[in-house]
Amino acid sequence: MTNFKVPTREEVSETNQSILDKLKSQLGFVPNLFAYFTKSETALGDILTFSGRKTSLSNKEKEIVNLVTSQINGCAYCKAAHTTFGKMNGFTESQLLEIRSGVISFDDKYNALAQFTSAIVNNKGKVSNEAKEAFLNAGYTEASLVDLVMLIGDKIVSNYLHNITQIPVDFPAAPVLETANV
Repeated sequence: MTNFKVPTREEVSETNQSILDKLKSQLGFVPNLFAYFTKSETALGDILTFSGRKTSLSNKEKEIVNLVTSQINGCAYCKAAHTTFGKMNGFTESQLLEIRSGVISFDDKYNALAQFTSAIVNNKGKVSNEAKEAFLNAGYTEASLVDLVMLIGDKIVSNYLHNITQIPVDFPAAPVLETANV
């Protein structure tokens, strides 16, 4: 079995060391998944630019997309990380489990976002007209649609990298979800 290892700061280029130092100052630590991106000379900077882009979606909406996408893709790392970030953005533990299930009862607009995200990820973007209409009728715009697809793409990159490497998760584990509708 191939064993992928997270590089240490000393094992990466000066450019990546600088990015890791900035992450550590912002987050208090360097998440293993970000550190693993430094195996490539440019990937960490690229993914941080991609994930940090300005968007029409709120921080809570971004966490909904991140959690639904990560649940569908079975990424333990991203489910754990975004459960932590979801709490930091004001979601409760029970709301986070509901979000991951793909059906949100506590907010209709958030539910439309979760449902549309699920449809996009599960169907590789080939969604029904009804799904598109439900998303737009919930108050989202075509700009929101573009931002949603960009965010899903960002999350898929991280999901796939972790699913391939299985590097250690350094966030508290996400609670087990008994049933999912995603």
